Amino acid sequence: MKIVDAHHHFWDLERNPHPWLTEDGKIPFRYGDYASIRRNYLPDDFRADGAAFDIVGSVHVEAEWDPSDPVGETRWLQSVREDCGLPSVCVAQAWLHHEDAAAILEAQASYPFVRSVRHKPPEPAGFMDSTAWRHGYAQLAKHGLSFDLQTPWNRLAEAYRLACDFPDTRIILNHAGLPADRSAAGLAGWRDAMRRFAEAPNTVVKISGIGVPGAGWSVETNRTVVLDAIEIFGVDRCMFASNFPVDSLVVDYEQIFSGFLTITEGFSETERAMLFHDNAVRYYRIRE
Repeated sequence: MKIVDAHHHFWDLERNPHPWLTEDGKIPFRYGDYASIRRNYLPDDFRADGAAFDIVGSVHVEAEWDPSDPVGETRWLQSVREDCGLPSVCVAQAWLHHEDAAAILEAQASYPFVRSVRHKPPEPAGFMDSTAWRHGYAQLAKHGLSFDLQTPWNRLAEAYRLACDFPDTRIILNHAGLPADRSAAGLAGWRDAMRRFAEAPNTVVKISGIGVPGAGWSVETNRTVVLDAIEIFGVDRCMFASNFPVDSLVVDYEQIFSGFLTITEGFSETERAMLFHDNAVRYYRIRE
């Protein structure tokens, strides 16, 4: 089974400015203590983690590099690609509500391996409806860029409006909409929000980052989330990904993709190829 890992990160903490990975920049984190990932993670580490699988490509997602220099990460990744052959493409950083958003997007788009940008919408709710945000967001289409959205499912109503108002820009939802609350009520709310969001045809979802604090990552804890996401979006609008090294806080790499293989045992070969490889190639325009 060929795999394109549709969401992972690299960082070199001796050379790269990642405030949240410094001792002074610690943040509250959904997986709890993240001291173990405050170490370099580079292509050789990624290849070693994924050695049990036929990983033929990858999508690097911005890793909250110092926001005063968002293009710096892309510049660094270009050198990593030249030296190591990975990542295949990247999702770059851009702060859409900043006054320099148009210039930053133009600079990011000048790198031929940039396919999308990510900006986690801050609180309060309604931020994606703001004039400043939408002014920046409106610049994506002219550069042929998608938008990687990472936000809890209870803000997907905003995202749905964004998708409808900008139909020429694809929204790639990260981490399955973050279904952290696995109670019956929590999952019901997540499903309802995901169904409405999926009504917009320019939306797709990455099934990743679904570890459960205190319970890790298992087929038993994640089967429902994985199958529901596929049922809601359709097999042609879903991608599997590792979210490594972040998800190494709760699971090893082999367990994630072995879990996806187990959960999709009843799917056809064509359907599995779409989930593990083809959809990532299509939506991130990866040239193999």
